[in-house]
Amino acid sequence: MSLFSDPRYRWRETYFVLFKSERRPPLKKVERALRRLNPSFVLLNQKANNQGLFQFLTLISPDDFAALDISYMEGRDVVEETQELIEQLGIGEFGSEDRQRLRELSRMDARFEIYHFEEVPEEDSEEDEEDLLNPATLLLVLDLLSKMTGGIKIDPESGTFV
Repeated sequence: MSLFSDPRYRWRETYFVLFKSERRPPLKKVERALRRLNPSFVLLNQKANNQGLFQFLTLISPDDFAALDISYMEGRDVVEETQELIEQLGIGEFGSEDRQRLRELSRMDARFEIYHFEEVPEEDSEEDEEDLLNPATLLLVLDLLSKMTGGIKIDPESGTFV
C-alpha cells in the first residue's frame, strides 16, 4: 500500500536515482543497508521480483516526521523519460563533472522513484507544521541508493542534479 492513500502522510516531492538495470540490487541488500543507516527506520510493504530483486518498499522515519515510498522502474518508458530529462537539463553552464553526468544519463535504463512524504500532525497538535519535516532521511536514502547502484540523483521537478 502506498503512502498516497494514507491520510497520516502528505506527499511533498519526488526524486529519481537513475542507473543501469544490471545494477538493480536485491531487496534484502537494500533492507540491510537501510537498517544499518538508521535502526529506527520502519520498513513496510517490501516487494521483490521472482529473482529477489528490489521492486518496492515504504520507509517510515518517525524521528524526522518523514516517510518514503521507493519503487523500481525500468524499460522503454524510463529511457524515453531520461532523454526528456537530458533535454530539460541541457548543457548550459555545467562544469565538466555535470557534463559527464549528462553523458552517463543517456546510458541509464532504470530508476528508483523516491516519493517523499511528511507526517501530518494531529489536528489538536500545537506543533508548527513547517518545523516537523526534516529532509535528512530523504538525503541519506538518496545517497545510499546512488552508491549502491552507481546511479545519478535527480530532482525531476527542477531538472537538476542532487
